[in-house]
Amino acid sequence: MGPIRSHRLTCILVLLGERRLEAKNNQLKQQTARLSVVSNTLLVALKLFVGVFTGAVSIISEAAHSAVDLIAALVAYIAVRKSSQPPDSQHAYGHGKIENLSAAFEAVLIVMAALWIVYESVGKINTPNAPQYLEYGLLVMALSIVVNYWVSNKLYEVAMSTGSHALEADALHLKADIWTSVGVFIGLGIIKLTGLYWLDPLIAIAVALVVFKAGFTMTMKSVYELTDVSLPEEEEAVIRAIVKSHPAVMAFHQLRTRRSGCDRQIDMHLVLQKDMNLAKAHAVCDEIEAKIKSQFSPCDVVIHLEPCDYLDGFSSCPPECSENCKFE
Repeated sequence: MGPIRSHRLTCILVLLGERRLEAKNNQLKQQTARLSVVSNTLLVALKLFVGVFTGAVSIISEAAHSAVDLIAALVAYIAVRKSSQPPDSQHAYGHGKIENLSAAFEAVLIVMAALWIVYESVGKINTPNAPQYLEYGLLVMALSIVVNYWVSNKLYEVAMSTGSHALEADALHLKADIWTSVGVFIGLGIIKLTGLYWLDPLIAIAVALVVFKAGFTMTMKSVYELTDVSLPEEEEAVIRAIVKSHPAVMAFHQLRTRRSGCDRQIDMHLVLQKDMNLAKAHAVCDEIEAKIKSQFSPCDVVIHLEPCDYLDGFSSCPPECSENCKFE
């Protein structure tokens, strides 16, 4: 088997492995998003029932916050299903940006939830009430903390392994709900022990500030993704190292990167020997693409080829230099 045919076989195997991994990730993302929807639905119903039963406004407010979580979970579920669809005639680059839009929407919901908590807390400072049967409220808050802790960790784990921004935003949303549940739990405990009803809204306001910061951070990250900000410098450094390590590459330039959902999109210009035949040049591109995809999958790599005497700065072809020629 010749070297070109061997390279081609290797690239085909890499492509098949990438497609299998992508299908597995899509299934895992949808299952995890569905888990978030189910857990949030149950918690909203439980908190609302206990809040009305005890007359605790803080629990009812927490039910409203969980309702926001439920909306966010539904958005994330729809987003991961839609973003996993293959490219079509109107979306040649796929549907990955839907996950970025979903993350931005969820981040805005986090900020709105924080403002809602502050609004409700300020109202409770002015008109404190004396809720009854607080032990039921403490129990449902403890259950909410445990469930959301487990689900948010699962969401974050899958988000990191698949690169899903929608699931990452949903995980952050649930982590914010954990903090608010902790705040309400502490407030209810203090009320039950001391009867100091005015402490509850102050604790809720403090928690709301934490939630607001998390939502603001997520909003800014989503905005950066939607404006096609480049990949992190450490990831681009890996790409540069892969390109420079190939013995046939004389130079490269115009490296451009961005994210679209969980997909990385990468393009660059490669400078090769001017007399290299087309099959060999194509094999070089396939090798570089395969190495990049082995580090960052899923991703789309586009390479534009240039002969060495086409680029300014080469006095001869091949040039009379070695390492310095592989610039970017």
